[in-house]
Order: sequence, then C-alpha cells, then structure tokens
Amino acid sequence: MYFEIDPAIKAGKGLSLLREEAHRFAEEVMRPAAEKLDRMSDPEKVIEEGSPYWDVLKQMKKLGYHTIFIDPDYGGLGVNAMEAHIIFEELGWGSVGLTTAIGVDQIPPAVASLFGMGDVIEKVTEPFVRDTEAKYHGCWGVTEPDCGSDYIMVCEESFLPYVKELHPGQVRADKDGDGWVINGPKSSWISSAPAATHVGLHVTLPPHDSLATGAFCIVPLDQEGVTKGKPIDKLGLRDDPQGDIAFDNVHIPDDYMIIRPPFYEFRIGQIICVTSCFMGAIFTGLARAAFEEALRYSKHRVQGGKPLCEHQSVKQKLYKMFEKVESSRYYTRKVMEHVWEKIYIEKTYDASSRHALSAQIYGTNTAFEVAHEALQLHGGYGLTKDFLVEKLFRDARASLIMDGANDVLSLAAAYNIVDEY
Repeated sequence: MYFEIDPAIKAGKGLSLLREEAHRFAEEVMRPAAEKLDRMSDPEKVIEEGSPYWDVLKQMKKLGYHTIFIDPDYGGLGVNAMEAHIIFEELGWGSVGLTTAIGVDQIPPAVASLFGMGDVIEKVTEPFVRDTEAKYHGCWGVTEPDCGSDYIMVCEESFLPYVKELHPGQVRADKDGDGWVINGPKSSWISSAPAATHVGLHVTLPPHDSLATGAFCIVPLDQEGVTKGKPIDKLGLRDDPQGDIAFDNVHIPDDYMIIRPPFYEFRIGQIICVTSCFMGAIFTGLARAAFEEALRYSKHRVQGGKPLCEHQSVKQKLYKMFEKVESSRYYTRKVMEHVWEKIYIEKTYDASSRHALSAQIYGTNTAFEVAHEALQLHGGYGLTKDFLVEKLFRDARASLIMDGANDVLSLAAAYNIVDEY
C-alpha cells in the first residue's frame, strides 16, 4: 500500500483502518474474482447464477459500499468525502469493472434519495439500502444508438443550441393517466444492464425535439415491454457486464419521474459531478495498481546483467509514474471534498462542473498513461495474460471513453470555464 502523506489520515486511526479494510477486500476478494470474470470466453457467463460477479456484489453490499452515494437521511453509509475517496481508490485498485458495477448500482436509489418525492423512496431507495443479497441491482441508462457523449453537453447552457439542433433523443416518455409510458432503445454501453433489476433512465419529454427537454426516471426492468440485451463482448471492463435495453410501452408511476424540466440540466449536471469524482478516484486506484506492478516487475526482471530498476532510464520512468499517481490522488480527492460539501453537506447543489469533469479527465488520462508505461516496462510479457498489467491496460483504455469520451468532457469543461470562470 502507498505511503500516505496527508496528516488528517495519518493522524486518524479510523481512516487508516478504513483504508486497510477496503484494501484487504480489494486484494483478497475483488482482484481474484475480476481475473476469473475477465477470462470468461462467453460474456453471458459473467452474470450466470453462481458467477463470482454476484458473490463480489453481495459482499460489497454487506459492507455498505452500495449506499455511499445515497443521502444519509435515507440510509446512506454517511461517509465523508475523504472516506469515500479512500474506499473507491482501494476498490479501483482491485477492479475498476466491479467497482463500476457497485457505482451504477446506486444510481436509481441515490438520485431518488436526493430529488425524489412520494412513494419512490419507500419503493426503491429503502429496499436498495436494506439489500445485502444483490436482490436489487441498478444501472444507469444514458447513451442511445444515436446519442453518446452528447448527453454531457446538455448540462452546459452555451452548448444547448448544438444539442437542440442535432439530437431529439430516442427514448421518450409521454404522460399516460397518472403515470408515464416509455418507448425507445438505449445502447449497449450500459454498465451492469444485463444483470440489473432497475435502471436510472434518461428520457425526453414532449415535444421530444431535443435532449434538452429531458428527464430522469426510474424504471423497474421486470415489466412487460422491457427487453434487455445479452452482455456484449469487449476489450476492457470485461468483469462488468454491459448491454442494451429497449422499452416498448413500459409504464411507470408519476413519482418515478424524478427529475423534470426546468431542473433537468441543473440537477443532472450535479449528478455528473458526483460520478466524475467517482471515476477520478477509481482510476487513480488503477493507476496505482499499474505502477506497483511495474515497480515489482522491474525489481525482479534482469536485463543487461542487472534488475531493470537499476537502469537509470527505468528509474526515470518509475519516478514519472509515481508522480502521476500521487498528483491524481490529491487532485481527485480535493475535488471530491468540494462536490461532497455542495451536495451532501450544504445541499446547495452548486458544485463546480469544470472541476468535477477535470477530475475524471485527469484521473482516467493518468490511469492510461501509467498503465501504458507499465506494460512497456514488462516488454513482451506485458502482452500476455500471465501478467495483471495486460488487464489493467485494457481497462485503462476503456476509461477514456467511459461516462463520456474525454474529448467531449474536456470540451464541456471548457464551455463552463468560458461561461462562468
């Protein structure tokens, strides 16, 4: 484990124990399961009964990790930003795929706990909080066959003309008596969708002319009219099943429509602030894992008559990797503290989106750069499945287009900087 220089953590025995427990779980439970899931030739086996996926999910729920994003007033774990970041970095060190699964699991109940009214707290949030057997499993339905990272741009006011002109949205909700009826397809990139029981779903409302006339609702996936696709076969994050969902006249109660105009762009922007911090933290964990693998290998692999780490050029590479990991940790941690304060403590919901987006961009870019260098130091062995670094590299590559492509995320942050800095 890394050497902590933050005095608040070094002085607090509780924080050190929290980190040690999360690391133990990541090392002993998550990482072995993730390697097994990653090597399954058939993606459908990942979600079969008895799969390690379900075992890890149940154990994470028993530890309360599925409630970190949920408002403490409704049963959330009640950790502060420092504690949340410590947990997520360690879990990301173990497996960013499985950590993504427990992250999206929280989207339906967490958004309901922050913005929901009526029966949705009792019917969705409370059962999710109590669940320790993975009876309930959430996912986040954002992207569509024709709409990907564009959803991020909805939250930036100056970019709305582009969104309104090009993207009417494909999943639509229309009023139907005292509820809503939903139609349309979501794409194959929905993490945990093939295994999920509920989805936090982005839809458009009448007149269905733009993603900007959007809303966020919760849809139970056991209803008639819901079709879940099979898990897709993919390069990275193979331990987190992804697939499509289609809706054909699916009904939900009115109070399951959680976020509506005129609050959609504002509140969704704040949700993205939370998820961006999450991404920054878990991929800092992956970057650290890649650095540690490279350091370990360089101490044992002999080239030119001595261990790799005794070569000056390798020492320089190891230093740069260390520098990136440490700077990623402290920047993403600081941004998470800011977002936590605005959303969970003050409840003003005015966290800085440019900082949150940059935490995700910086954390994921760092993960890829460090994993790339770590694989390079392994030489040809880094291309084989005999070494963990091969999986870390594939997972790090996926992060650059995960939860919004970094190109679009940086553009969204740039619009925010120009408009509000």
